[in-house]
Amino acid sequence: MAARKRASTNSSSSTQTKPSDREPPKTQEAAEAPISAPKSGVILKLTALFSVPYFYLVLYHYKIEQELRNSILINAALSLAAFFVTVKMIPVASRYVLRRNLFGYDINKKGTPQGTIKVPESLGIVVGIVFLVFSILFQYFNFTADSNWLVEYNAALASICFMVLLGFVDDVLDVPWRVKLILPSIAALPLLMAYAGHTTILIPKPLVPYVGLEVWDLGWMYKLYMGLLAVFCTNSINIHAGLNGLEVGQTVVIASAILIHNIMQIGASADFEYKMAHAFSIYLAQPLLATSLALFSYNWYPSSAFVGDTYTYFAGMTMAVVGILGHFSETLLIFFLPQVLNFLLSLPQLAGIIPCPRHRLPRFDPETGLLTGTNDGTLVNLFLRQFGRMTEKKLCVYLLVFQALACCFCFLLRYFLAGWYK
Repeated sequence: MAARKRASTNSSSSTQTKPSDREPPKTQEAAEAPISAPKSGVILKLTALFSVPYFYLVLYHYKIEQELRNSILINAALSLAAFFVTVKMIPVASRYVLRRNLFGYDINKKGTPQGTIKVPESLGIVVGIVFLVFSILFQYFNFTADSNWLVEYNAALASICFMVLLGFVDDVLDVPWRVKLILPSIAALPLLMAYAGHTTILIPKPLVPYVGLEVWDLGWMYKLYMGLLAVFCTNSINIHAGLNGLEVGQTVVIASAILIHNIMQIGASADFEYKMAHAFSIYLAQPLLATSLALFSYNWYPSSAFVGDTYTYFAGMTMAVVGILGHFSETLLIFFLPQVLNFLLSLPQLAGIIPCPRHRLPRFDPETGLLTGTNDGTLVNLFLRQFGRMTEKKLCVYLLVFQALACCFCFLLRYFLAGWYK
């Protein structure tokens, strides 16, 4: 959910469409404001900030098996190609969605000239499709026909593909939020049915004397937990939104943390299956990060493309799949700490205890260009109430820094609890 007001479609107003109506004349096409150029400077800074420490860990710091390292680098090369394809495809897709009246107006710029611009909607569909295409191509370089991981890899892609489809359906049909809670459960079915991994959890060492077990086999409850995790991750990205760049930005931060965590676990472990689980996670997280950065170049303030629920569902499901099959769901939830906090703040309104407006956004003052927090239960409004009025761009930077701090806190927590907690 972005800070936009959707335009109503008029596709049902006429039953007969002439060929000339399907192809607008050049004068009409020229009247449409073209999508702005990608913000390459922002992307270069973010890429350098992440890639230098990441590839240092991959290439130099840890002694990773050559075959495994080659697979990670091949996946990184395909992810880079996916980035450039996404950058090129977004302007093309924007023209098509505008023709179908899939656009919105930026509510946080209402009353200014920018608030009257038609911004193409649902461009997360481009990211989802490119991600799936390059993830499928990667199978040719890494998996054999008898690979034990191939079934789960394809099941993961099926769940992600299902979520992209349902997200786009939501963008077009505007599904009620109560139904949105069910959609990730449906999309997770291929993954849950194909999952053949363990269903056990390690009991924290301080609790072992009280529980009497070191390892607890949850059985079917573990798969229920997997389904609930998919529901949470998907919807938590969707409701922590409303600012230019926030949905994609939080995904970029979390995906970066996931990749660094996986490399650290691979480098520190001698167990082959454990390494493969984290490598599996990398194979999906790298293309997610690359395609998200491409979308971020258009969605960062001032946004010239809205991501739509298609992207938030896609990103949330992909990170849930990565955490489940990589067997680090607890760590993933700590990475999602701001989303957990936003969910807890939103719970009274989502449960109907407090009236819930359609757009729980801050108030925008067109004269000053500043946002003012409302009493709605969101992290966006909480930051404005605590830190005072500020511009949309500054607020988004604050929230993304908070997201990065939450990820750093997770790494510190794992470091200090290592050997004592589990």
